[in-house]
Amino acid sequence: MIRTIFLVLIALLNVQLLCAQQEAAAAAKPNPWEGKSDEELRQIADSLAQKFIITDGHVDLPYRLVTRNFRLTKELIGIPIESEDGDFDYVRARKGGLDAPFMSIYIPSSYQETGGAKAFADSLINMVQGIAQAHPDKFSIARRPSDVRRNFERGIMSLPMGMENGAPIEDDIKNVEYFHKRGIRYITLTHGKDNQICDSSYDTTQTWNGLSPFGREVIKEMNRVGIMVDISHVSDSAFYQAVALSSTPCIASHSSVRYFTPDFQRNMNDDMIKFLADRGGVIQINFGSSFLDQAVQNYQNQKREELRELLAKRNLKMTDAAARPVIEEFRKKNPALYSDVEKVADHIDHVVKLVGIKHVGLGSDFDGVGDSLPTGLKDVSQYPNLIYALLKRGYSESDIEKICSGNVLRVWDLVDRVAQFQERARKLQNENENR
Repeated sequence: MIRTIFLVLIALLNVQLLCAQQEAAAAAKPNPWEGKSDEELRQIADSLAQKFIITDGHVDLPYRLVTRNFRLTKELIGIPIESEDGDFDYVRARKGGLDAPFMSIYIPSSYQETGGAKAFADSLINMVQGIAQAHPDKFSIARRPSDVRRNFERGIMSLPMGMENGAPIEDDIKNVEYFHKRGIRYITLTHGKDNQICDSSYDTTQTWNGLSPFGREVIKEMNRVGIMVDISHVSDSAFYQAVALSSTPCIASHSSVRYFTPDFQRNMNDDMIKFLADRGGVIQINFGSSFLDQAVQNYQNQKREELRELLAKRNLKMTDAAARPVIEEFRKKNPALYSDVEKVADHIDHVVKLVGIKHVGLGSDFDGVGDSLPTGLKDVSQYPNLIYALLKRGYSESDIEKICSGNVLRVWDLVDRVAQFQERARKLQNENENR
């Protein structure tokens, strides 16, 4: 008996020693860039941005073009125009190494009340397709990861599409397949308000306490046709239910880490990130300053309230013409506060330490977060700045490739393959039944 206890204790000690050795080995992992100067790291970052495919989970170009009446050709190709330039054009994207920005087919929550969500989604999809048709030497629609890889080899930028807000599905499950045929490859289940699919992180009504019964059918249908389930914007309850229900890994196309913004429910907490990763999913970090730093968000909230009070004293609304000079003067006296590229690297670090390198990507929200982008990541030309920040922290070439695109393409590949397999299985079953 004593001998048995002794042997068990020895075995436990050996296990503890082995774990300690493994932890020490991980901690002592050599920095592949040890001894490189800052200038050399900058050059490496620029090189890797061109060497690897860079996907971005969320770029709001289509909605920007619609709402701000930009001149499409000049804006996209990078010719200076009189109006503000936005965050995306071809020239800057090429400089930054961007290869596959998911064009956001963004549907404001107001369409859930007024109707017309499907028609508006179609109009934005038509616009993206029109961009590719107008400039085939520069852009091409991507329906599969293989399209992205093929376009990359040809030197052409891919334009995959994701639909932000499932409102255009309306109450017809057939619309899931309809939008897949139109090129939609992820659907953000909701946006700023609870919809017919699930509850929103920005809403407080908790209409469904997570997913609606129809929402459950939508997720199953998304799995069937090959559309990635995007859980950005959903409530915590909807998140857990959606990820548990989906038969394929889910993505967060443009969310950051709640650890750094504890008051911001729109971001994901550590348990949610673990739950997502355990099922093979990926969180794509949002670049908006309020997504990155609680101090920035607190400052912005405070100044926003001060401005509202100032306008209220003058019986003005934000949209009034007479309010414009008041707003401009207020902003001069209260300049915006920004996060920086290092904070984005902090969010990536946190995810990697929590769940590993295979579960993090990039989801900038360019053209969607307004004037809140961090210093060093102000537009699509500046991805090398983030790569540089990661190189300084010891990330390897393999790590960089996974973050830039490998992780998201892995999920997209799997979602696509599962849908194709299920379709083949259904055809075989039908053939057998008809014999």
